[in-house]
This record gives sequence, C-alpha cells and structure tokens, in this order.
Amino acid sequence: MHILGVDTGGTFTDLVYFNGQSVLTHKELSTPDAPELAMLRGIDALGININALQVVHGTTVATNALLEGKGARTLFVTNRGFKDLLQIGRQTRDELYNLTPGERRMLCDPQLCLETGGRVDPQGETVEPLPAEELEALVAQVERLDAEAIAVCLLFSFVEDRFEKAIRDRFAGSHFVSVSSEVLAEYREYERGLATWINSYLGPVIQGYLSRLGRQLPDTRISVMQSDGLTLGADTAQRNAVRLLLSGPAGGLWGSLHAGECAGCSRLLTFDMGGTSTDVSIIDGEFGLTGQGQVAGLPVAVPMLDIHTIGAGGGSVAWVDEGGLLQVGPDSAGASPGPACYGLGGSQATVTDAHVVLGRLPASCRLAGNLVLDAAAAGTAVAKLAERLDLDTETCAQGIVRVANEQMVQALRVISVHRGHDPKNFTLVSFGGAGGLHVCDLAEALGIHQALVPAHTGVLSAVGLLAAPPGKEVSQSHIRLLGDCREEEFQAIFDRLQLRLAEDLGPQTATEYRFKREADLRYQGQSATLRLPWLGLDAAGHAFHERHRERYGYALDVPVELVNVRLTARGIDALDMPVSHMDRQEYGRPCEQTALRELGLPAPVYRRPDLGQGQEVEGPGIIVEAQATLYIAPGWKAVQQDSGSLLLHWADAC
Repeated sequence: MHILGVDTGGTFTDLVYFNGQSVLTHKELSTPDAPELAMLRGIDALGININALQVVHGTTVATNALLEGKGARTLFVTNRGFKDLLQIGRQTRDELYNLTPGERRMLCDPQLCLETGGRVDPQGETVEPLPAEELEALVAQVERLDAEAIAVCLLFSFVEDRFEKAIRDRFAGSHFVSVSSEVLAEYREYERGLATWINSYLGPVIQGYLSRLGRQLPDTRISVMQSDGLTLGADTAQRNAVRLLLSGPAGGLWGSLHAGECAGCSRLLTFDMGGTSTDVSIIDGEFGLTGQGQVAGLPVAVPMLDIHTIGAGGGSVAWVDEGGLLQVGPDSAGASPGPACYGLGGSQATVTDAHVVLGRLPASCRLAGNLVLDAAAAGTAVAKLAERLDLDTETCAQGIVRVANEQMVQALRVISVHRGHDPKNFTLVSFGGAGGLHVCDLAEALGIHQALVPAHTGVLSAVGLLAAPPGKEVSQSHIRLLGDCREEEFQAIFDRLQLRLAEDLGPQTATEYRFKREADLRYQGQSATLRLPWLGLDAAGHAFHERHRERYGYALDVPVELVNVRLTARGIDALDMPVSHMDRQEYGRPCEQTALRELGLPAPVYRRPDLGQGQEVEGPGIIVEAQATLYIAPGWKAVQQDSGSLLLHWADAC
C-alpha cells in the first residue's frame, strides 16, 4: 500500500504519504501556472518511489479556470428559439434594490450559441426531427466558429436523449463534447444547460492538466476528488470537469469526520483556513450535499458537499477603504510574493503578518516546515497600514485579526444558525495552516465550548483524500405524483442509472461498490425539494412529511410529488484512515517563550510532537508543528488525545 494524497491550494500544495505503516507530510509553495510542478517537487522532497504509487488529488484547476475565465472556446447547442437560455438565466438580482445594476460578465459568448432541430416533448415524442442534412449544416457552423468544445442541451433530453447522442457522436473525436443527458439528467433547462456548458468549458483544461500529470507519473494510478466527496479515476474525471469545482475542500471533511469519530464527536462545524480562503461546513452525523451550490456567482446544480467559502485566509491582504475603515481580503498575497513575513518580497500587510506582530506566530516558527519568518518585514508592513489608520502597530494587528475573525464567524453562522442549528451543540473542528491561530476566538464568538484540532491539522485535507472512497452519483428527473407511481417504475429507473454508473466506474460496479438510493420529493405546487433515502414507495410519503416537519416546523395535507431519482455508488474497499496513535508517556516541556503583545505577557511555546498522552496545556500558550500553529487563548485548555488530536475546552463556557 503506497498512497499519496495531494491537495493543491492557492498558496500551498499539501502532500500526505502513507505506506501502510507510517505517514509522511510535506507542504510546498503552489505553482499556479503549472500546478503539477509543486506536486512533483513535493514527491521529490518526500523521496517517494513513484512506481506502483496511487495518487488521490484534490485540485483547484477547474475552480480557478472558471473564476478567471480561462476555459476553452465553447459552443452551446440547443433547440430553436432557446439560444438565449444561458444569457437569460433566472433573472435573479444580486442587488435587489439597485435600480441601475451593472451588467453581468457573461462567460458564454452569445455569438457561440447555436440552434438546431431534434426537439422532443415531455413524453419523449418527437416535435421536430433532426435530419442528416441539418446535422451537417450544424457541422459547417461549428467549423466556421473554430471552437474547441461543444455543449449540447436539448429540451426534455432527460426524458429522451436520442438527438443529443446523435450530435455527440457526430463530433466525437474532433471536439470535446458534453451532452446534458449525461452531465445532469434533470429538469430545469437553465441549470442543466449551464452545468453542461461548464463541463465543456473546463473539460479541455482538466484534460490537459491530468494528461501532463500522467506523463510525469507514468506508472502511477491517479484519482481525483469530486465535489461530492467521492473520487474518480483520472480518465473519467476528464469527462466530468463540472464535478471537480469543489475538489480541493472536499478532502478536509473526510479528515474532520474521522477525527470527530475518534474523539466521540458526531456533530461538527468544520473550519478550514488556508492561505487564500476559508471553507466552512457542517457535519451532523454525515456530510450534507446540495444541488444548489454556486461557484463564481453561477448556480452549479451537480451534487456537491455543502461547503461555504469566503475570501479570508492567512494570506488575505489588509487594506483601508474609501471611508477609512480597515478591511481584510478577499485579495490574497498568494504563494508569490506571499505575506511580508515570508521574506519573498511581499510588502502588503496580511493576516499572517498580524499574527507575527502579535507574537502568536513566534519568530522561531518555520512556516510549511521550511519558510523562515521575517518578523521585521511583517512589522514594517503592518506599521505602514497602521499609519494610514492613525493607530499603533500592535492595535492595527489586533484589528486585522478581529476583522478576519468576524468574517469567518459570519460564514459559520450561515451554515449553522441560518439553518436552525445552535452552534453551542457542535464541536468546532479547525484545520488548515492558519486555522489553529483563530479557533479559540471563533469558538468564543459562537459560544462553542469545545474545539478539535486533528493530527496533521495543517494538511488535513490531504489526509482526508487518503480515505475518500471512489464513486459517483447519477440522477434522473421523473416528475409524477407519488400516489400515481408503481414500484416497478423505480426499479426500472434504478437499473438504468446503474448502467450509467458502469460506463464511468467499470463493469465490476455491481460487486465493487455499494449503492445508495435516494429521491427528491416536494409537495404538489412547491418548487423546492427535500432529498431523502428511498425506502420504498409505501414509506416515501410518510418520510417526506416527517422531514418537512423537521426542517420547516409543519407538514401539509397535500399530495407529495416525486421530482428526481438518485443513485450513488460508493467503493467498498476504501482505505482505513491512518491514525496517529499517541504512545508517548512523558510530558513535553516548553521549548521557548514568546511575548504575546496583545496580552502584555509571555507565553510558553510547545512542540506538538513533544506532547505526551493526556498532557494538558492551558492558555495562553502556543503549540507549533511542521505545517501549522495553534494559539491557545486565555481560559482555554488543550488536552492531547490518544488519536493524536488536541481537544480544546473553554472553561468560561462551563
């Protein structure tokens, strides 16, 4: 067993190698222009033999290409009268009361939207045929527009897709082609069309990246994390680019879930703070999935983990707005030049620089294991900003941290309080290189009395990749009143969905994967749905009423309507998560003292590997490790767990 988890972030690329017995970790500065270079450097630094190696990769390539508008030149093909589908969208407004809103930037060029025949009605009957001569006319249009990729979304193709497949087959081999009946076989033309267009827009980018990576690692089996927390082989992932938009953050939830199980905590608020952004999510016994995610301001209806992301990380730049107020992010110093304290030429004050000034990051720390802190450069950058605000340097640094904290507290409230959950009933799980510096502050702001800092916290997303099982979810819209359905219908739909899964996962799907059946249900007349496990036709209605009452506080005496049927395949033989069992009995002593300037007193600094089993560290104090630093605030106590995690308790909350 030789498996490598690689999580590529905006600032760092994290690597975790497991050889079946021990775990090695490494951080490498990311190389955004060629992300595979940082991975290859990390492999060299770890001294890994790439022969017979398995790599599980969480990548931001798809996300960055969409955010930066650097995808392929893509044609959108639909039925006559609907070529403006992607431009019209849902006509939602970002600024509800702005009478003169700015024009939205459209990634899809209207000149690249084409119309054709091949239309069916809601029953799948032909309304307009697609004769051979019309198909050839479409070929001529495509050749004239010189596109690299094609996205095909015909009306009601989720019911009958023969015309989409005819177009796909005609362009196969000459273009990257996506058809909506394979990308997202669900009703709602805009969401289905947009998902298909994104898949084609990003497909050549992902294809090029994974092909380059495959050439560099020819004898390596590469899998890629999807947005829903399951992995796909590299060849299949190239055809499913739209499913990789949350590839990076997904691994951290697997690591959090495992750390929580070891600590006896099943209700978790997760908080992943890296160099560029912060991802927050909620785990209430299991992951939450959504089909209403947004990336780059666009609705992405493919299944993804319910993760909320904000532009606040360790490298987020502090600045002063036109009104003279201190702001933090969303711009980041990134990997190059990075925060001023990296000593790589950065001059703007960042959240990390503020921690250096306050003493939460001792000058002896080595960020990412090898970066020497330049405390003088950090002080100069923060002092320059403080002068603009008419503050002293330390007060300005405190302000930077507090503003960043407030942004992250609001994000945590969005995924908890706004959804009817009391944060006090959850354990806050902190990970990412910068998460430990903020965990106590955030927990106090939310009234949370317990927090968890897992082992390998600075690279937990990469650790989680090791345990993520292979698999995929497929769906099919089948809109009917539940009372009009027959059990045989569902079996036929599930059989078709299983055949679709076999196309991507291989012919051994039935024996190597376990299947989960689900359905999206709603009351007749509603637009929103609730996703429930499919327990059979007789139990479905009762289960929906109970879930609706649990979610919204009431149930209705109204017929229940089936909307979508879902089937998820998850690999049976997933790797057991490696656990860093603590067997050190001797308690470690502080290795140095640091001056916490905001408190005006010294604090002990411990090395995390030196802590003994059951050792307690009371705040204020600092615990440092190769990839992360933990600040224990006054009133908090950290206890070393057998599993390697640190469990934090807030005395003032008891």
